[in-house]
Amino acid sequence: MDITKFIVERRLKIQIDSSYKHYQPEITRQIQTLRKNLDIATKRRSKYSSKAITVEDISRNHEFIHYHLLLAERCYANAMMMKEMHMVGKKGLTGPTRSHIDSRLHKGVKYAKHLCRLLSDKSTTNANDADILEARVYAASLAGVRYFEKESWESCVKSYTEVWIIYTALSKVTKADIFKDLLTDPVDPSIRYAAYKMGLPRTLAISAIVRKNFPSEDQELTRQLGKLDPDSLKDEATISEVESLESDVAIKTVVWRSRTVAATPKLSNALSSSSRKDTGLAYDDVLMASQEAVDATKHAIDELASEGVEQSDKRMQSLFVTRTRNIYEMISWRVGRNRAMLGKGDGLYVDPPRQLYRKKASRMIPREVGTSRQVAPMRANVVLYDGILKDIESIRELHGVTSDSELMEELDAKYSYFQALKCLLLARAHAIVPNSENLRNSLALLNRAVEKCTVAHSKLSSSMDTTTADSPPNLTVTSSQTESLLAYLHCELQRYRALVEIYEFTSATPQPANENVRQAPLVESLHEYPADGVVDLKNLVNYPPRMEVVPVKPLFFDSALNYIDYPGRTTEKAAEKAAVEEEAMEIEPEEPQEQHQQQKKGWFGFGR
Repeated sequence: MDITKFIVERRLKIQIDSSYKHYQPEITRQIQTLRKNLDIATKRRSKYSSKAITVEDISRNHEFIHYHLLLAERCYANAMMMKEMHMVGKKGLTGPTRSHIDSRLHKGVKYAKHLCRLLSDKSTTNANDADILEARVYAASLAGVRYFEKESWESCVKSYTEVWIIYTALSKVTKADIFKDLLTDPVDPSIRYAAYKMGLPRTLAISAIVRKNFPSEDQELTRQLGKLDPDSLKDEATISEVESLESDVAIKTVVWRSRTVAATPKLSNALSSSSRKDTGLAYDDVLMASQEAVDATKHAIDELASEGVEQSDKRMQSLFVTRTRNIYEMISWRVGRNRAMLGKGDGLYVDPPRQLYRKKASRMIPREVGTSRQVAPMRANVVLYDGILKDIESIRELHGVTSDSELMEELDAKYSYFQALKCLLLARAHAIVPNSENLRNSLALLNRAVEKCTVAHSKLSSSMDTTTADSPPNLTVTSSQTESLLAYLHCELQRYRALVEIYEFTSATPQPANENVRQAPLVESLHEYPADGVVDLKNLVNYPPRMEVVPVKPLFFDSALNYIDYPGRTTEKAAEKAAVEEEAMEIEPEEPQEQHQQQKKGWFGFGR
């Protein structure tokens, strides 16, 4: 039924407009449209009669659920609009306004709870536990907003506790980001602020506040959550035991390139979260945890720098080592994500394009795959290879990496390994349209790939395979991977060399040049590689130089021809001009005598 998604999509308009002014009219229009579609709208000149929604209505059409949600959402929008309008004024929120806002929110909570009761009849409404929990969490969120506006902090924490528990369980089961976003804003800030108003210590985690205020007496909620996610309902003893175990295995030291430094207490939890096995397959979670560790290290360095601690201090040096290690791990997981997107063997093995068919009469005939369709996935893989190479270059710029010659050699070998893969991909792209020139380019790229892979294999051959088959890929490149790539490249190099020879032999035999026709010198064809590899060194330039036609910018004489005089054309133009003047004199009428009269002198013709 997607109750949460339906509400979030409606509230996106608030984020766009940053105001509730247009949100309430929009919800009202949607309610009117939905009433017409459900045939429950009040007819013209008829008295309005409130008809309650029943379970049978929901079983007949699930749009009644949306109708109920819109009624509750309109109450919420009305309350927030009133709050927004009165907060701008000079008086602010007065007593009657607060009472009105509370009344509207209370009505919205009633609508949401009524919908939750209707959905509880699973046999009729065909609702599952997740749908019921989404309806319940929506009602609890409206109740939390109501108690927040009433400044009833204890009830607010209890309502948002229910919201936090349900959203956490749903996010684990559905793996949807929408529940995580709702936890980030507004659930977590509301719980934190209400707990602060209650006088609870700020160091108390939100999870501890939630466990303390969870309504354990609600058997139905406990049963539904236990069925959905059993880990969300652990008792205090089990939770404390797990927390103690987690604190025991927290990282106390950081090892980086044979250097061991002590981790500060602030970084211990961040480092532990970024090295858990359960986040190894989810790259987004791993990258997020690694980024948190990097940010925590940067914050610790800034704190010491603000206190005036010099970089030569032991604490600052330890933090620099920790920061380098954390950034290296984060970049390593980023490279691993790109390698996972490349496919098996880091893009070494390419799946053939899907065969297309065209229908002719009563049978399907295979259709040739176009060049653009074959090049598209290769273009995407080139972007991934470029990202990997750029990440490896960024590692070289980290603090203390350039002084480690062994690490620099390892990074150069990995850089050469991915360069070889990129050259292999470009060679395949050139060979899509097989001709003599493209195959020669592919052969040159494969030769370049063999050189790069040989360098990488010689430097990484001493490294041991520390990764397993089921471990997620990262920046680690083993000798077995370089060995398999090198063997494949040697095979491809021989194959393309044979293809080039075949195309050379099967190409048309060139006609012998005519001795009477002078061949173009070499200076005019420097941009072309000779097909046979032989250059005529006796015909480099034209000597002695001779007049030749060269390309120049065209000149347009259409507007200038009227002003160019040729020999003999001057007398013709003079005769034509005299004839025209004579004709004009004959046609010109006699001027009246008044115009020949002497004009009066003085200003304005009045004389002096």
